[in-house]
Amino acid sequence: MRMHVPAVPPTGSAQNGGHGAQSRDNPLGEFLRASRSRLAPTDVGLSVSGRGRRVEGLRRQEVSFLSGVSADYYSRLEQGRERNPSPRTVEALGRALQLDPDARGNLFRLAGLNPSLRRDTNRGQVQPELLRLLEESHQRAAYVLSPCFDILAANAQAQILLSPFGSAGDEEGTGGELNLIRVLFTHPEAKSYFADWPLAVTASLHVLRRNAFRLPEDTEVVDLVADLSAESADFTKSWEGGVAAGLDRAYRSVVHPAVGRIELGYRVFHVPAAPGQHLLIGTPAPGSPSAEALTYLAAMGGQRP
Repeated sequence: MRMHVPAVPPTGSAQNGGHGAQSRDNPLGEFLRASRSRLAPTDVGLSVSGRGRRVEGLRRQEVSFLSGVSADYYSRLEQGRERNPSPRTVEALGRALQLDPDARGNLFRLAGLNPSLRRDTNRGQVQPELLRLLEESHQRAAYVLSPCFDILAANAQAQILLSPFGSAGDEEGTGGELNLIRVLFTHPEAKSYFADWPLAVTASLHVLRRNAFRLPEDTEVVDLVADLSAESADFTKSWEGGVAAGLDRAYRSVVHPAVGRIELGYRVFHVPAAPGQHLLIGTPAPGSPSAEALTYLAAMGGQRP
């Protein structure tokens, strides 16, 4: 479902929750409220009871869950207490609210950004050699990370493994919606899913710091750090740490809601032609419960029982 939302719906109407006086000088917040009011939870794949819902459309917490933007930061955007979101945040909100291209462009303009900063055009630029290795990784979970930890491509096993967090893209290099750093710090299930969450944080931020140093022109890394510094106290506390750790250990143990604990041994690949891109390949021990769990997930499509 894609929709076009007018930039300035009537102020003071029921759909904006009685914020008419505030919305006259907060067009971005008004647009966001109008956009979520036009979506039902079922439109975005959320299954919730209608009991206790006082307003039509999505709740702020649901937009936060779908976009990966913290609930507090999203509330500040709607209320006009935050008016300078990054292109990354705006793009994430546009996807979560299922805006069509015109409405997405309008969202960028209301945020004071050029619509040409939208990231759809370059999400799939995965280095071909990494894609080839990914395609050859049968019976393993394999995915390619960008310098800012966007998942640029993922094979079927990795898509299933990461399904609790949303779409992880595909084997053709068509990126999904996931950023692993954002998942670690903003998703409500991250600390229960990653069995060693502190290690995953330490290793991921070590690599992100290195990418920020080696690729100072990469604005997506800068935007991610700025966003999460404003949104997550955990991120702010962890970002300054200097402990090094390898990505091959970061995501070894996960607890998938459908099958429980899965242990994978990881190898990490990169190529000089694509600085900052990493291919992670996770392999379960042959014949182990983890191998059986991954096979079971593949058979059931990664859904909760």
